[in-house]
Amino acid sequence: MKHEMKESGLIGGIERREIEIADYDLLWSDVFHKHATLMTRVLGIAAWQIEHIGSTSVPGLGAKPIVDVLLVVEDSAVESSYRTRLEKAGYQLRVCEPDFHEHRMFRTLKRDVHVHVYSINCPEIQWHLTFRNRLRTNPAERRLYEQAKRTLAQQEWTDMNAYAEDKSDIIEHIIGAAQAAGETDG
Repeated sequence: MKHEMKESGLIGGIERREIEIADYDLLWSDVFHKHATLMTRVLGIAAWQIEHIGSTSVPGLGAKPIVDVLLVVEDSAVESSYRTRLEKAGYQLRVCEPDFHEHRMFRTLKRDVHVHVYSINCPEIQWHLTFRNRLRTNPAERRLYEQAKRTLAQQEWTDMNAYAEDKSDIIEHIIGAAQAAGETDG
């Protein structure tokens, strides 16, 4: 299929944001359901799968108060199948990574919801679900991850991406433990 990408990378450039880790909030689930319902309505059958991912999807885990949504479409490189409809619904394209699984990330204007778009069968889908599910079922690793996040949040960061990059070792450790335990089904 034809790639329709017009912009690439971090759309709008680096933004300095304070990293705040809030205690778990039951409302994060409500925010996810509200946005999942909206995306289902505006995308119809173009939305193959919608999942709540990231720290706000794990009951009891402190997190940045930004709800992460996984949106699976047939081919994320074909932006015409979803981009205009998401933008009309109030989401703006923030990240376009053609060299990383054709990942796209949209966010709300309030910057409180991030929508990660991937193609069907992309390995990142399983990666996100494995990580989420492991944290939901393993209290020790959930505590370890939260402590790492709170420690990192006390540092000064040029942007949120640098903070996210510094969490990669602990995330890979948790995913490795899940894989070793055979916990890789979504």
